Amino acid sequence: MKAEGTQVVGGLRGTGRGVGAFNVILLEHAEAVVGGAEDAGLPVVVQISQNAVRYRGALAPLALACLSMAAAATVPVLVHLDHVEDEALIDEGLALGIPSVMFDAAALSYDENLARTAAVTQRCHRAGVWVEAELGEVGGKDGAHAPGVRTDPAEATAFVAATGIDALAVAVGSSHAMSSRDAVLDDELIGALAAAVDVPLVLHGSSGVPDEGLRRAVARGMAKVNVGTRLNQVMTGEARRVLAEQPRLSDPRKYLAPGRDAVRAEVARLLRVFDGR
Repeated sequence: MKAEGTQVVGGLRGTGRGVGAFNVILLEHAEAVVGGAEDAGLPVVVQISQNAVRYRGALAPLALACLSMAAAATVPVLVHLDHVEDEALIDEGLALGIPSVMFDAAALSYDENLARTAAVTQRCHRAGVWVEAELGEVGGKDGAHAPGVRTDPAEATAFVAATGIDALAVAVGSSHAMSSRDAVLDDELIGALAAAVDVPLVLHGSSGVPDEGLRRAVARGMAKVNVGTRLNQVMTGEARRVLAEQPRLSDPRKYLAPGRDAVRAEVARLLRVFDGR
């Protein structure tokens, strides 16, 4: 199973290309992400966050649906657990056959982050599961990540070597849950981090970064680009448009389907941006 993460993300390091990783909450999100990837003819990562699991009340229903979609897709689709702090959820994901996880201990001290991440990585690797971790703290998202803490290249080198992780999420100026697209990334730091570590870099909080900033980030070394808020903006915006035009509408299929189609188009567009097209 570890080969799935290597196939979709690992091979992009040093190529100047990146893959989109999209957070899903509803089944319609997942359908749109896989459909958009097929439209673009490019691989994709379907992500389920710990917050999404808490919202739904359980991991299995959405996770099994995503794994089923991945198996049937005409392009490579990696199903990934995102921002997991609860190690019990990682164990649940392993039992379900999730092939990739992001363990997030970035809010802890460097030493505790390293120790816990190393232990989780060993457990996941024994199951053949690919592991992403975070060093430095990406701002935003309900106060879970303190803003303004950038990732240090020397620490990143030591952290990757000590933990054995397969990908590293880094803090370079983005912030989670931004509603505007005006974040300015530290391109020089991205380049320095890419040169310092021998695993793919991951950009979180990408919804707040304009297209040109995303293109530069990928060119400098970001291999996996996470998107969540942007999909929700697109889906909600389209649903609002439909409901405004048809105020008596009550069938959710009539407004979720257009929302799903709009997200599908945005996923395909962003995947092409990350691929350098």
